[in-house]
Amino acid sequence: MMSLACRCGVLSPYLQATKHTVKNRVFSGAKELGPAAAPAGIRLAHTDIKIPDFTDYRRPEVVDPSKSSEKSSASRKAFSYLVTGATTVVSVYAAKTIVTQFVSSMSASADVLALSKIEIKLGDIPEGKNMTFKWRGKPLFVRHRTEKEISTETAVNISELRDPQHDKDRVINPKWVIVLGVCTHLGCVPIANAGDFGGYYCPCHGSHYDASGRIRKGPAPLNLEVPYYEFPDDDTVIVG
Repeated sequence: MMSLACRCGVLSPYLQATKHTVKNRVFSGAKELGPAAAPAGIRLAHTDIKIPDFTDYRRPEVVDPSKSSEKSSASRKAFSYLVTGATTVVSVYAAKTIVTQFVSSMSASADVLALSKIEIKLGDIPEGKNMTFKWRGKPLFVRHRTEKEISTETAVNISELRDPQHDKDRVINPKWVIVLGVCTHLGCVPIANAGDFGGYYCPCHGSHYDASGRIRKGPAPLNLEVPYYEFPDDDTVIVG
């Protein structure tokens, strides 16, 4: 049998190669593990990294760290206040412009505004009669009162009314009563020249109005609404 020394001599080149391979792998593993596992002879300091310098963005008064910035604090604060104030003014003006344009876009167009008024020829309505017109999608009552109706409604004691209102406060011309034909109870349409007081009667829930459109009996809480109107001449009324 070959002796141990002879065997070591024969295998020596292979052992040397294995030794170098293991050493290289250990050294590579130390690099992957980080500074703690790296050999002491490896330099890990990163001296080529530059520290950020913001000198170009700083004001000249505060660049030198050896000088006090107290003397320039007032001017720097004034500049900051000026910028803040100018920004606020511009922002408020921009917000105002945006809101104005938004509201204007939601307003009624010219053709819709044209329909917001109605012109009525009063000569077509006989005395003692009531005519119904459509205005803004609602019924409009125009009543030509007689002298008897005028005197009756003028003499009513307003302290007895649920919604106290004198007749002269509801009409411009005593001969003409112009009200919206919408019951103030639940929005039904009353019947003209009907009811216990000879004015308007709502059959839905039994509300009675007089010839001035005032609630006199029934569940309705308020008088019939009087829209805005004007008389350009004695024979014409414009509502709206």
